Amino acid sequence: MIDFTPAERRIVRKMERLKAEAGSHSPSIFTLRQKLSEVEIRVDACFLSNPYATELFIEYFNREILETGRMRDLMECYPSQNQVIAETLAEFLRVDRRNIFIGNGAIEIIQAVIHNFTKRKVIINIPTFSSYYEYVKDGVEVIYNVLHKEDNYELDVDSYIDLVKEHRPDTIVLINPNNPNGAYTRVSAIRRILEEVPFVDQVIVDESFIHFAYEDDTYGLMSLSHLAAEYPNLVVVKSMSKDFGVAGIRAGYGIMSESRVQSLLRNGYLWNSNGLAEYFFRLYARADFAFRYEEVRVKYILENLQFIEQLKQVEGIKVYPSMANFVLIELPAGIRSADFVAKLLITYGIYVRVCDDKIGLDGQFIRLASRSSTENRYILQSINACLNFTLTKELVNEQVD
Repeated sequence: MIDFTPAERRIVRKMERLKAEAGSHSPSIFTLRQKLSEVEIRVDACFLSNPYATELFIEYFNREILETGRMRDLMECYPSQNQVIAETLAEFLRVDRRNIFIGNGAIEIIQAVIHNFTKRKVIINIPTFSSYYEYVKDGVEVIYNVLHKEDNYELDVDSYIDLVKEHRPDTIVLINPNNPNGAYTRVSAIRRILEEVPFVDQVIVDESFIHFAYEDDTYGLMSLSHLAAEYPNLVVVKSMSKDFGVAGIRAGYGIMSESRVQSLLRNGYLWNSNGLAEYFFRLYARADFAFRYEEVRVKYILENLQFIEQLKQVEGIKVYPSMANFVLIELPAGIRSADFVAKLLITYGIYVRVCDDKIGLDGQFIRLASRSSTENRYILQSINACLNFTLTKELVNEQVD
């Protein structure tokens, strides 16, 4: 148990109400600062992004937009249509422009694909990102493929293929690396899935965290984008907020068959970006930005690996294997995840994702995002302090009893 003062307990109750109002997602930083003004947030370890990439974008934005007066253009002028922005990405991504769909964040692409193309039955792994099953329309059957704790919530490819063949859905969903545990499925394994299930109309692979994954010591990017032309049922979803640290811009893209892209454009998604997102996409496709981004991407991966190894040394918690910029942590018995998250925020100013609402998790879990090396050191110190105080007090109470 974690003890709170009466004033702290009132804050805990506020946090629980805000989480309930936010549904299966976490309240934003802006919401917390408005509703919990008595709490100082020092580190956002809830929402997932590469802080070094954010700094890089801000550097370009200041120099090219703010200091040149071009901000007026972004505010006053309409952005380009969906396919014009797609064309700017095509050469960089080495994908035909007709197969690229630009989204107002990955969440819009998820909703658009699920609403428009999933008609009958979908298989979704759990635990995973909740929007995939929340956006399923009435009348569509949802089959959950349960990932097991004893397997670190990693995908068993053989049993998964058997399940898909048994139920023969029109859609399957794979998040790679998965959220909330960060488990990664190798490209060869996903290609095998694609080969084994050609009868599935949509194989959705969400690569929102793929820039943090790797398969060798070069840390090369492992995207499946290049397979879309080979497998017409493949739909690749890509958020830009996690790896580029620009969640506020609302930018994402999907790679899918031309027929799917055209269908979406005919159904309300022709003009769905804003000027700031278009600037980002054009910057993203530039060689100079890509070169510098690659440097901070690898820097962040190496720091993230070190952070995970240090977390594994913290006594009393279980850190699940991850190839994303976050880890799933199981707390010691007797500690409620909502209380632990509240204690970290109230006492240390660290905002962490509680995972009580994740279907498929059995126990008390939190999801902890990796930040800069300085912030990670502070997170480690705070978690150690919080756990040591709690576990020491628990031990004292046992001795007294």
